[in-house]
Amino acid sequence: MKSKGKSRLPGFHNRSLAKRLEEISRRVTKPGFGADLTLEKADAMIENAVGVFCLPLGIATNFMINGVELLVPMAVEEPSVIAAASNAARMARAGTGFLAQADPPIMAGQVEILDPSPGAKERLENSVDEIVRLADSVQPELVSLGGGMRTMAVRCDIGEPGRLVVHLHVDCRDAMGANMVNTMAEAVSHRLAEIAGGRAGLRILTNLADRRLARARCSIPFEALERKGFPGKDVALGVSAASDFASSDPYRAATHNKGIFNGIDAFLLACGNDWRAVEAGAHAFAARGGSYAPLATWQIEGSYLVGEAEMPMAVGLVGGASTAHPGAVACLDLVGVECASELAQVAVSVGLATNLAALAALASEGIQSGHMQLHGKKQALPADTEGIDSE
Repeated sequence: MKSKGKSRLPGFHNRSLAKRLEEISRRVTKPGFGADLTLEKADAMIENAVGVFCLPLGIATNFMINGVELLVPMAVEEPSVIAAASNAARMARAGTGFLAQADPPIMAGQVEILDPSPGAKERLENSVDEIVRLADSVQPELVSLGGGMRTMAVRCDIGEPGRLVVHLHVDCRDAMGANMVNTMAEAVSHRLAEIAGGRAGLRILTNLADRRLARARCSIPFEALERKGFPGKDVALGVSAASDFASSDPYRAATHNKGIFNGIDAFLLACGNDWRAVEAGAHAFAARGGSYAPLATWQIEGSYLVGEAEMPMAVGLVGGASTAHPGAVACLDLVGVECASELAQVAVSVGLATNLAALAALASEGIQSGHMQLHGKKQALPADTEGIDSE
């Protein structure tokens, strides 16, 4: 990923709207930042279009990811999310910043085979080369870019004995991959059924993209966590205790993970990505152990608070709204990512940041203090905003 300039912008929230937009516009080379989606463009993007529904678009500052300074665009209607992300990123950069990585962009398509004949699993496993050739034949452009079907797995552990499910593992390169994988699954389904001696059932990708995980980690010195009336060590201990709570109770884990997606959803929406698919995959991943669990954890290591997040992250830079929506194109330009894996690394880092912000508030003054002050300000209600600082 490429930095478009320093992300540490003290006083950015106090600048006028025009000055903030001027600062950001200097960092993008593509038009569309802050521009409305035209009705004509909307009509080309979806069916039965009748208008355009807008959300506020803001910038989270202070992010440093793998040593690179980044400004993070976020589309969100809720006050305090962007301030929280910026404040957490400021705390994280006092330590390591965010260190992130992502797996290769492998998605899985599922082809259901019903009523297979005896020996079907072995016959299917021996047909991998043929199925790869057939699947790749319907996505020549993807293959030309270095992607395509890689492997195949046959499962016979799903429900009744009369069902097999074949997983097609596809390298989607810089696309999210849903359309590619679905096209491949449909193209090979009849041949798979013929080999298995059965009939084809459902043919579609799974959003549980557990071969496409993204991870982020940060180590924050206690002193960077200090808040009014709360020593940094006490805040760190409180965050760690809250993390343990989430690990022990799915009721708490649900709200813990909602705080993560406050950041991820807003970032992916700004970048024209399918945040619904990412949420579906992440929640399924959180429940893979039989009980719903947190997607990020925090613990004390010496005089540091250390956070780690891991989750499926099926995102893309090509296709869909990421290339059709001019605002999304400009946001991707601003953040400076050059491949889907880098976009995934930014997304998981933003989620870890908003999780930290929520837990730090819970461990100190409480979640409502800052949130409601900003809420009152945004609703033009009387509010004392002293102490609300995203810098």
